[in-house]
Amino acid sequence: MPNRAPIVAVRNQIPRLGLMFGAAVLGACGDGSGAAGNGGGNSPGGAAARPIPVEVAAAELGTAARSITATGAVSPIRTININSQLSGALLGVAVQEGDAVRAGAVLARIDVRELEAQMASAEAELEVTRRAAERAERLRDQEIITVAEYERDQAAHAAALATRDQLKTRIGYATVRAPITGVILEKLVEQGDIIGQQTRLFTLGEMSPLVVRVPVSELDVAALSPGDDATVALDAVPGRTFSGRIRRVFPSADPATRLVPVEVALTGEGAREARPGFLARVTFQLEPRTGVLLVPAGAVLDGTTGSAVFTVSGGKAERRSVRRGGTFGSRVEITEGLEAGDTVVVAGGNMLQDGAAVRLVTAPVIEPPSTTVQQGGRAGSPGGS
Repeated sequence: MPNRAPIVAVRNQIPRLGLMFGAAVLGACGDGSGAAGNGGGNSPGGAAARPIPVEVAAAELGTAARSITATGAVSPIRTININSQLSGALLGVAVQEGDAVRAGAVLARIDVRELEAQMASAEAELEVTRRAAERAERLRDQEIITVAEYERDQAAHAAALATRDQLKTRIGYATVRAPITGVILEKLVEQGDIIGQQTRLFTLGEMSPLVVRVPVSELDVAALSPGDDATVALDAVPGRTFSGRIRRVFPSADPATRLVPVEVALTGEGAREARPGFLARVTFQLEPRTGVLLVPAGAVLDGTTGSAVFTVSGGKAERRSVRRGGTFGSRVEITEGLEAGDTVVVAGGNMLQDGAAVRLVTAPVIEPPSTTVQQGGRAGSPGGS
């Protein structure tokens, strides 16, 4: 029979070995924590504070102006409605919408054969009365006819002459001509149409220059004068702006809206890109001032005690109390507390304290998403929302 005593002895020793192993582990843990406490790596007096990343910009002198924007439609400087001065059938129409024409160019012709027949009759009557008037003058000199008879023949000749000239003028109306140089905006008739007197045939626009008439509040219009510059944005040409100039400020306001029309002439590239009817947004700069100290709006921290900014010098942030002026777009005017060239914190200032260490970073450049033109709408991001 095998000897089982050694196996029993080993089994009796297993619980005791487990207790010894656990005590050893607890001892090791206790030693580690004590070492960490003695090292003091996370204590306040330990490692130096990590610099806070911030974005900065320079305080700069610039031009500040209050701006207002008004909306209007592009239109020709002058629009003329061309009406018929005769009744009759149109023998021909020589132009289409969009055609550029010079002053005096033929636009249409009206059938005047009936007037020409009347003209022939008038010419014959004029000749008869002319001879009668000449004969009456000779007979009066010979005292054969009375003065009343002489005056009768002279009056008949004058009436026949007036009738001939009237018919000649009316026949001249049969050729419809452009009164000014411009572009045909509307063509309302076709060859063969029967028209009456004062029927509108065409609309002609003088395109040099193109203008935008916008309504401006009576509170702001006093700051605008003819010759002032303006910026024009066209919805049909997104992402671009064009230059304009105030051509005239109308003398009176609309009694209902208290708005005064201001006419802005498009100049340069804007005059070539725009078309009559385009929607335009005109921005005026009111009372511009130069030499104004400006900082980005994100640099100014407003609180109950006033406004302040953080400046950066030698890797340290310094809190400065400032007095702010007006806001002009994305920039704020500073009237006290800063000088031109001071470096101010634009982003990250909410996490700073006076004297904190900072690290300058560059703002990330975010590429705009590609755009696609959706049918029946404006350009948008792929997929939409």
